Amino acid sequence: MQKKIYLPVPPRVERVGKAVLDASFKVHTALGPGLLESVYETCTAFETRESGLRVAIQVALPVTYKDIKMDAGLRLDMLVEDCVIVEFKSVETMNPVYDAQLITYLKLTEIRLGFLINFNVVHLKDGIKRIVY
Repeated sequence: MQKKIYLPVPPRVERVGKAVLDASFKVHTALGPGLLESVYETCTAFETRESGLRVAIQVALPVTYKDIKMDAGLRLDMLVEDCVIVEFKSVETMNPVYDAQLITYLKLTEIRLGFLINFNVVHLKDGIKRIVY
């Protein structure tokens, strides 16, 4: 089995990721914890767009099965500049299945950088998980 070689995340993608985090911090500072995921998603998308980036929310992600693309109900919470995926949570405790979900989305889209952001924390830095695939 050949070992997969991972290249560094391109600087452009890192800049997009930083803009997403900056937007998330602005939203969390303004709203705090305790709201629904959809509120954080909407407000973070707005802030990210304000920084001049292209943002799509609730993006359908088809699954290819037997060479046929099928809508299996998968949705990316937020896709920024077609290079960063963001999954929003507002939960008491994070579950490893959330990591698996984001990794699967990265794998299916062949996107390298994703963030799992739980807004239900006192300090947002404690709710951010960066995943590179």
